[in-house]
Amino acid sequence: MRKLTGSNLFCALKKLQSISAISHPQNLSQRSSIQSAIATASLSIFRSYSTEMQPQLSTDLIKIMEQRILAIEHRSACLANLVNQPEASPSEYSRANKELRKLRGLMELINELRTKQKEIDGLKSLMAECPEDKDMLDLANDELGQSIDEEKRLQSLLLKSLLPKDDADERGCILEVRAGSGGEEASLFAIDIFKMYERYSQTKGWKFEVVDVTESDLKGYKEASAAISGTGVYGKLKFESGIHRVQRVPVTEKSGRIHTSAVSVAILPQADEVDVQLRNEDLRIDTYRSGGSGGQHANTTNSAVRVIHIPTGMTVSIQDERSQHMNKAKALKVLCAKLYEIERSRIQMTRSKLRSEQIGSGDRSERIRTYNFPQGRVTDHRVGITHHAIDDMMQGENLDIFIDALLLQQEMDAIASFSSTH
Repeated sequence: MRKLTGSNLFCALKKLQSISAISHPQNLSQRSSIQSAIATASLSIFRSYSTEMQPQLSTDLIKIMEQRILAIEHRSACLANLVNQPEASPSEYSRANKELRKLRGLMELINELRTKQKEIDGLKSLMAECPEDKDMLDLANDELGQSIDEEKRLQSLLLKSLLPKDDADERGCILEVRAGSGGEEASLFAIDIFKMYERYSQTKGWKFEVVDVTESDLKGYKEASAAISGTGVYGKLKFESGIHRVQRVPVTEKSGRIHTSAVSVAILPQADEVDVQLRNEDLRIDTYRSGGSGGQHANTTNSAVRVIHIPTGMTVSIQDERSQHMNKAKALKVLCAKLYEIERSRIQMTRSKLRSEQIGSGDRSERIRTYNFPQGRVTDHRVGITHHAIDDMMQGENLDIFIDALLLQQEMDAIASFSSTH
């Protein structure tokens, strides 16, 4: 398969966008074929990019990266020298050894790159020394081509390792879904979106734990939250935050008119105990009898828990479990995630690289995706991609089409930022 360079990656993305924008053919089998081709092409482009295909790096970017590599090599040598000094204090040894461990993965890539570059230089010298030996030249030329391809692959991997990372990407997350404009129809779509993420989590092998649900009169969800645990959960789902718009005929609509409703989704990284210090004096914890639509959660004990964080005024109420202890644990988990996100946002706002470097603003008032049921399509407005298998999407399938595109766009933006700031 032909490798994608930085420029034709964008061409491939644009081509996919143009294919997905084709109006539906009248022939049902033809429509199905096009939909299948779109899904296959998109998955191929984005998944292949993340594994085998690497963008072609510009000469300027390679020069910038080489400066960073030289600095890392120098730092690694200094640290290695320090840990081998008998006079180094235990604290100095510990700090140096810890930093060396962090650099180990980078240094392995760098050493592999240096070995490949020496191999390239050797092949070039061999070709210069034997200009008349055609068989030797052909053999060396073939090996040189393979070595240059490997050098480019290693440079791309190194660049990805040098790009700024979000420390929260490897964490689990708290998912919050709220019905917006559209009344009961919005609450019914909220349950569809909530279940979509639950099914998607199952396909990834993640743990999906319902934290709290507030039902509407028609058994939809006014609000619902869940804790999703696993490796890299937040890094995968972080761009799902925003307004999800739905266009369909509600079950309450008798004249068959299409209504537009909205649901807000928030994705918060889960916080560890070391991230957020909750002091007892900063918390007010109230207990009360839980209840719910239809009385299915009602009981005669004060099992529901309301936790108020006094310094911020933030309130979290949980009544999903029948145990007061379990409800309190869930409430504190959600509160920690909210406080952690506030602190993360504060830190990010103080840095020169603001959220504008990410795809969209991440603002929950921003419409990010439209689910049009009459036309059977889902469109992500940030990357301009439309997928024509809405039923599969709501089953948690093919969501990676959008997620991979957003992660690819983020990576390209990070590369541009890397180049402009160095």
